[in-house]
Amino acid sequence: MKIGLHIADFIYPSGPPGLAGDLTRIVTTAEEAGFARVSVMDHLWQISVLGPPEHEMLEAYTTLGYLAARTSRVEILAWVTAVTYREPGLLAKIVSTLDVLSGGRAWLGIGAGWYEQEARGLGLPFPPTAERFERLEEALQICLQMWSEDDGPFHGKHYQLERTLNSPQPLRKPHPPILIGGGGEKKTLRFVARYAQACNLFPGPELAHKLDVLRAHCDAEGRDYDEIEKTVMLPLDPGANGEKAGALLEQLQELAQLGVAEAHGIVPQMHRIEPLEILGRDVIPAAAEL
Repeated sequence: MKIGLHIADFIYPSGPPGLAGDLTRIVTTAEEAGFARVSVMDHLWQISVLGPPEHEMLEAYTTLGYLAARTSRVEILAWVTAVTYREPGLLAKIVSTLDVLSGGRAWLGIGAGWYEQEARGLGLPFPPTAERFERLEEALQICLQMWSEDDGPFHGKHYQLERTLNSPQPLRKPHPPILIGGGGEKKTLRFVARYAQACNLFPGPELAHKLDVLRAHCDAEGRDYDEIEKTVMLPLDPGANGEKAGALLEQLQELAQLGVAEAHGIVPQMHRIEPLEILGRDVIPAAAEL
């Protein structure tokens, strides 16, 4: 099992003047500790489970470009992009650029979006749920077309592109992997089966059922279920002195038995660096054997 780091809180003791240095220390330590991926949220305001909207928040792809320049091995992605915040042609170009400049380490993490208050506050599009899912599917189709040899037009219900030219193409072949966030059984998991290389779910009693639903969608789409990487978002807390590492490994063992290939999450007090080092010493090597 791989372990991924999710950076979702940008309030550190050094404040905004020290934020670039703090992020550099966090991501370089994570890479040295053996984390497979580093992600940031695609939000412009903080989300309520982590703090008030007024808390500091960095724009995702600018941040990922910075993190790419400070690392050489970890894969990088937004976990996950809200489809309506960027036009799909621009999004495909952004991820292509990130992939080229990172040496082929970019993923596209994408979902229908949910933070209406944020979108309304900043004047970003936020259509009704059904339309957001229609736009999500068209965005996936546009990205895949732009990452192919077909630079012809795209005519969808919501998006019209006269020429899907994308030069340079991403370094990753056949294209940057796609992770679709969410566990919606009718649409989201069907889109995973049809378009994605990875899904993102949450631990708990529903997880096995969600994976069964995904398997059924794969059967309907003629897709090999085992081709899709199963990821789970959960807190990665080793304890101040590593005292919680054993319990965390037990949880990872249970997830691995369900077929989960990556555990991805926030590390409490990651700016202190030591929690990342503890995970690299006590958890990541053991998880790799699961």
